[in-house]
Amino acid sequence: MTRVLVIGGGTAGTAVALALRKAGFEVTVHEAHPGSAEDLGAFLTLASNGMRALAQLDASAAVTALGFPLTSMRVMDDTGAELAQVPLGEAADPLLQYRCLRRGDLNAALQAEAARRGIAVRHGARLASVEDGPDGVTAHFTDGSTATGDLLIGADGLNSTVRRHITPETQPCYAGQRVFYGYTRAADRSEPDARITMVRGSTAAFGYAVSPDGETYWFARVSGEPLPADEPADGSPADWRDLLVPLLREDPTPAADIVAAAGDDVLVTNATEIPAGSPWRSGRTLLVGDAAHAASPATGQGASMALEDAVVLAKCLRDAPDTDTALTLYEDLRRPRVEHNITVSGNISRGTHSPSPTGRRGAAPTRSEEDGLIRLLEWESDIREGQPARNA
Repeated sequence: MTRVLVIGGGTAGTAVALALRKAGFEVTVHEAHPGSAEDLGAFLTLASNGMRALAQLDASAAVTALGFPLTSMRVMDDTGAELAQVPLGEAADPLLQYRCLRRGDLNAALQAEAARRGIAVRHGARLASVEDGPDGVTAHFTDGSTATGDLLIGADGLNSTVRRHITPETQPCYAGQRVFYGYTRAADRSEPDARITMVRGSTAAFGYAVSPDGETYWFARVSGEPLPADEPADGSPADWRDLLVPLLREDPTPAADIVAAAGDDVLVTNATEIPAGSPWRSGRTLLVGDAAHAASPATGQGASMALEDAVVLAKCLRDAPDTDTALTLYEDLRRPRVEHNITVSGNISRGTHSPSPTGRRGAAPTRSEEDGLIRLLEWESDIREGQPARNA
């Protein structure tokens, strides 16, 4: 049985572990953080494609118990006028509806599901280096321990240690926007259930949704120079609120009042991306998720792309005749899709591409493309079906 080491216990790493276990592989997750709910303050949205991938891993129940669904999107301009209201994703199917939830809750739920299935998740295991040999790959950790397997998957995020082993020259790049996000229960917002509102402001792109218990989740993307590396850690919620509210006040939309009502639940980060074309593989080591193809958050697809990675990788390793062929096939299948997302999302963040009037961000997939993704993610289908033969 192939032994797989997964470095990183976030969304990408734990989903990869669930997929590999379902495909029959022996897998262990090594997570640097001592607990399961790191980054609890941030929230994300899982799109229908991500929820479809979760369903193929039999993990829907673990995630639909969290957060709340989003079935429609309203788009407003900088005057507060409504431009459009559209269904969001596959709203008719409860398992495939968009879902808004906290990142730490998602990670904890997936790790709990992994433990329930007998997958070892080792916390406090911070990777120091990777040694690739003829008979296996060995992970060396900062506490002096080691682990050896037949394959090592780097799912350790934007600042990946595994990526430094594969391609030390590849560095995350600033994507042109600072991203603020937070929560409030004090905002006066009467919103229909399961709706997210996107505001195309003159100074910021803003979005908000209200949970069933009345908590408003919000984000703002503001163009400008990146915050210095130490500033997000040193600044206070009041600093970020006081910086953001005057910008939002320039438009007569709900955005400024929502942020002004926020207490200490205000965070900020720089939008970053991994340059398209960066290497993903070296010997027995492969990158997935943000470690391989982080994009700016403008399309909201980061977590969903990572979940797709998990299903496709496991199917490639299950169905291909050998590991090298499997990893080549995986890269062939995944690169065009994830790098298109990097490009579209980055262009939106840098202001070189605008969403359509309907609010759909980037080029909407064709029916053929959607059908192709459904077939690709379908667990019972052979991953090689419909793929062109490669030259010898």
